[in-house]
Amino acid sequence: MEVSGKRIGIFGGTFDPIHYGHLLAAEQARDQARLDEIWFMPARIPPHKQRNDIAAEGHRLRMTELATAPHPAFRVTDIELHRDGPSYTIDTMRQLVAAYPEHRFWFIIGGDMVEMLPKWHRFDELVTLVRFIGLARPGSRYDEEALSAYVTFVEMPAVEISSTLIRERAAAGRSIRYLVPDAVECYIKEHRLYESVG
Repeated sequence: MEVSGKRIGIFGGTFDPIHYGHLLAAEQARDQARLDEIWFMPARIPPHKQRNDIAAEGHRLRMTELATAPHPAFRVTDIELHRDGPSYTIDTMRQLVAAYPEHRFWFIIGGDMVEMLPKWHRFDELVTLVRFIGLARPGSRYDEEALSAYVTFVEMPAVEISSTLIRERAAAGRSIRYLVPDAVECYIKEHRLYESVG
């Protein structure tokens, strides 16, 4: 991550587990927003997902590394996993901008989160550090004019894959092939992740 002057997309998430929907979203953002790299950032404790059944950080990090390894523009950062307490985007972006002042950052979010952005922790400061990429699903409607000051929208094909679905299928002993990369499927089986979910 040392090459200077890049356009970097930050894609944060629980990634419990990472799946093809995440990878497709990252690639669409990279392509349509002309980003040089996407940095996947597994979250420690996402403020909006307070649950006690999230897979261990090490497992989520490793699955993310396995899933992104084949793509030359995909990287993984564990920056949020080293922070105590909830992970707020403002803290992460302050740290990244300080560590990599030569890069320009975009933070990738689902279209469902776009309208909530003004309510994010320290939002006024956050928009001085980063622009946002909103993943717009087919048929979604947004007030793009009002949001254009801080959000760039990219079109996202409809993909009905969720981490919840994958956890439930794994717990039931059902196939998760073609929902996650082969390396992630093997890792889940090898470490018997999600067997007790449900």
